[in-house]
Amino acid sequence: MLDKILRLGKETAIYGLSTVVGRLLNFLIVPFYANVLLPAENGVISNVYAYIAFAYVIFCYGMEPAYMRFVSSMELGDKKQNFSVPFLSLFVTSMLFALAIHVHSRSLALVLGINPAQHSFIQYAGWILCLDALTVIPFASLRMDQKAKRFASLKILNITVNLLLNLGLILGLGMHAEGVFLANLLASGFTFLAMMGIVVRQLTFKFPRGLYKEILHFGLPYIPAGLAGIAMQVIDRPIVKALTNDATLGIYQLNYRLGIFMMLIVGMFDYAWRPFFLTHAKDADAKQLFAKVFTYFIMGAMTIFLVISLWIEDIVRMKFFGKQFFPPVYWQGVEIVPWVLLAYVFTGAYVVFVVGIYLEKKTKYLPFVTGAGALLNVGANFILIPRIGILGAALSTLLSYMVMAAGMYVASQRFYRVEYEWVKVMKVAGSAALIFIVFRLLQLQPLDPAGQFVKGILIIAFGASLVFLKVIDSREIEEVKKMVRRLTTR
Repeated sequence: MLDKILRLGKETAIYGLSTVVGRLLNFLIVPFYANVLLPAENGVISNVYAYIAFAYVIFCYGMEPAYMRFVSSMELGDKKQNFSVPFLSLFVTSMLFALAIHVHSRSLALVLGINPAQHSFIQYAGWILCLDALTVIPFASLRMDQKAKRFASLKILNITVNLLLNLGLILGLGMHAEGVFLANLLASGFTFLAMMGIVVRQLTFKFPRGLYKEILHFGLPYIPAGLAGIAMQVIDRPIVKALTNDATLGIYQLNYRLGIFMMLIVGMFDYAWRPFFLTHAKDADAKQLFAKVFTYFIMGAMTIFLVISLWIEDIVRMKFFGKQFFPPVYWQGVEIVPWVLLAYVFTGAYVVFVVGIYLEKKTKYLPFVTGAGALLNVGANFILIPRIGILGAALSTLLSYMVMAAGMYVASQRFYRVEYEWVKVMKVAGSAALIFIVFRLLQLQPLDPAGQFVKGILIIAFGASLVFLKVIDSREIEEVKKMVRRLTTR
């Protein structure tokens, strides 16, 4: 069993490479935009991409998870048909959606509060969405075929081409904001062409209606669920602004972004987890395997939570090239970071628990689960922010993801019961909570050498507690040692 989990860890790391490199390259382009584009242009770009995030859910309408679910079981049609039905469906609808956006771009610009003179940005957005939707199934097929390296390479290639085109179009041709959208469009087109080999090898025009009906039934609930999920990620920003001011929102936004460390881990895990559990769903020990994965995920996530929470104040005060990571005005917002990290831990739990909904094709419950989280997020923000400021916004996010994880657990267990190792999970959570409370009580000074030593001792104590409490038993340690020796010999 451990060899399967280690393979999951390996693929998570490979998917993570593309995610980390992508985030890094996107981060590097931010100061470029800040220096060569006007603030108003950056505002329009940000506004359009916010709408693109929502529209992408509609363009894809759940075809990716539906494809992964049905190609893993082959209960209807063959492998080519399971690839071609969702791909051809996306091809037709994406073209129609993009054409409609192109023709009605001026009207859409008015509705979205964008200057009609910039309606070409809306047109670019429509075709970007079209091309990105057309790569959804080919990328999913790479994940299902466990071709993580090729998946990561194509993702990195897309981001690199996009970055280089941004530099060429904006600096070389002086295209400004239009260059941003054209660069994205060309990069998306390049990626689609690079994946044509995957498409051609698996494409067939046999179109079983029964399979398409089942795929739609599985995928369509992802539209309301996806829209609610995106809304939950961004709804706290306008509420914080409405209840406080722009400066407070700025402090909240920048400190919230420090939760990206956990978000990256969960995103990497999600890329590998879905094809993993679909591949092993029919194994005799599948349920025990899924339970063990959850235990190890919590162990890893809580370790990352403690490391970042203990050292985050040191990080924001560190100097890089003579300047501090965050100016002092932002330090007051660091208190939200641990709660944002915990929110992403519960997001990871939600990802693990979705296995029952996937395997038993009960996606109709997704909108109710995500909708409940989104409604709680809005209500809690209005209650907590006036009382405890931006900490209330962070706690609202945490509460909403806790509700989503709990809702997904209850829904999945109804149809596919997994006996998770709750005793071990509680031991991990309890040990992490104790270490975190001790750290807060000690009130260590940031960047103090003695404080760094104490923090190191606390992390070691957490690891030792997992062994002492038998979360990690001697048998598992010996199995890991044997596998490491085999890998070293190779």
